[in-house]
Amino acid sequence: MTNINELEQLKREFLEYTEIEKGRSLKTVENYDRYLTRFLEFSKAKKPQDINSDEVREYRLWLNRQPHSAKATRGESVGDTLKKKTQNYYLIALRAFLKYLAKRGAKTLSPEIIELAKVGERSIDLITPEELRRLLDAPDISTPMGLRDKAILETLFSTGLRVSELCSLPYDLDLRAEEFSVRGKGEKVRVVFLSGEAKEAIKKYLEKRKDIDNDLMFPITTRSVQRIIKHYAIKGGISKKVTPHVVRHMFATDLLGNGADLRSVQMLLGHANIATTQIYTHVTDKALRETHKKFHSHRK
Repeated sequence: MTNINELEQLKREFLEYTEIEKGRSLKTVENYDRYLTRFLEFSKAKKPQDINSDEVREYRLWLNRQPHSAKATRGESVGDTLKKKTQNYYLIALRAFLKYLAKRGAKTLSPEIIELAKVGERSIDLITPEELRRLLDAPDISTPMGLRDKAILETLFSTGLRVSELCSLPYDLDLRAEEFSVRGKGEKVRVVFLSGEAKEAIKKYLEKRKDIDNDLMFPITTRSVQRIIKHYAIKGGISKKVTPHVVRHMFATDLLGNGADLRSVQMLLGHANIATTQIYTHVTDKALRETHKKFHSHRK
């Protein structure tokens, strides 16, 4: 390994380690590759020792001045810049790379030096329970395509699956069990559950399905699912932007609003960190306000 290619070689080994040993998805590996390539191009670092706090500080300043989409060059003036959350993705990738280098015994900057930018509280896109009902009832179940789409919508709301997880479901699910395992982010396996409505919708869909040779429950792309949900949101008279993740949000808030504890919702969603699940507690504040208004003593 020559010095001139040392960091590039270590980057390739890190990406392989991330995919194989850490079990990250190919999409995550691709993103890490892109983020790290930007840093290496900016810093001109060739060896682990070349990465220092001054270089990272300049890189952070450069990131903060980056346009949303255009590829800027070092020192150029920009207008509309990257969001703090997006900047953090670059920093998370760099920090993970530095941790890997330390694991390999390389002399380089400590990953603890890199602090993420502070971001505003995450907002959640939601629809009302009435809008959700209209969305779920929008497919025309007198047609095979409508039966499929009804099954997709009911399954998403019943299980809280990510759209990629939905599109990976096998054809031979045992519907009698009312539950099944799914492999999610980081290759983590969790159990999800089917409601009576979801089971019935899947059963009717499978009875009419013709391409039984396909191994997938829903032989369809994630992009197609996004289009399907957008179509039925418009058909249901919903003016808000509705995506598969919005249905996942509704699954979580429905559980919390009906008294489920946060830890259980975390497990059902497949969140590695409960802090990710805690964003939903703010949504239930409205229910708490209604409870306070109804039951707190009122002074005359």
